[in-house]
Amino acid sequence: MAQLFVSDLHLEDSRPDITRAFFHLLDSLSGRFSELYLLGDIFEVWLGDDTPAACAAALADKLAGLSQSGIDVFLMHGNRDFLLGEDFTQRCGAKLIHEPFCLSVAGKKTVLLHGDVLCTRDTDYLAFRQMVRNPVWQHAVLAKPLDERIAIGRELRDKSQQSGQQKAEYIMDVTEDAVTAMMEAYSAELMIHGHTHRPATHKVVLPKANANATRMVLGDWYAQGWYILADEDNVTLNAFPFPITD
Repeated sequence: MAQLFVSDLHLEDSRPDITRAFFHLLDSLSGRFSELYLLGDIFEVWLGDDTPAACAAALADKLAGLSQSGIDVFLMHGNRDFLLGEDFTQRCGAKLIHEPFCLSVAGKKTVLLHGDVLCTRDTDYLAFRQMVRNPVWQHAVLAKPLDERIAIGRELRDKSQQSGQQKAEYIMDVTEDAVTAMMEAYSAELMIHGHTHRPATHKVVLPKANANATRMVLGDWYAQGWYILADEDNVTLNAFPFPITD
């Protein structure tokens, strides 16, 4: 049972090249995976399942086709698409999973998450995250007309960009203590996440278990594609250039 993991697509209508690149990946790996996991920030911004985006409609059709062919599709919230709901998930023929999500990958106990919750030095962001993940806050926002939600989205995005420019890089990265604590809490041998846009494979020392583990970080899709492909024996982090189109 092969598994495909992707994060941080940041799909938006102004970047059709990203959508094409992702579909190119799915087509090029046809027949080589039976489960697909999209680990958050699937979209650059998501203001509700009634968001009128061409890339969203195209993605829903593509994923629904995979689902109908027998591939299990799983979606996870990120820090940009935390309002993604069951309506869109059902259009994709997918299942919405919540972090941390545990499963077996190449025979290893594995924990999946978007990754932002591991950035414990960024206390301002974690406070914001707690607010926007609150069901009461989400219900209030989703009850507003779409044009109001668009204005709210722009305001939040502007504040996020300004805040990010003022913070040191290490503040917005994960902390080793948070990684270790989560992996030990779930007895995980492998962790897969995105969010930080720092693709790499890291060795993790787990003191309580007196063992070594692995953390694999997916990259973002702004300039090239990143994915993790796992079969029963191997788990590999891969990158590829966006396909050239006329």
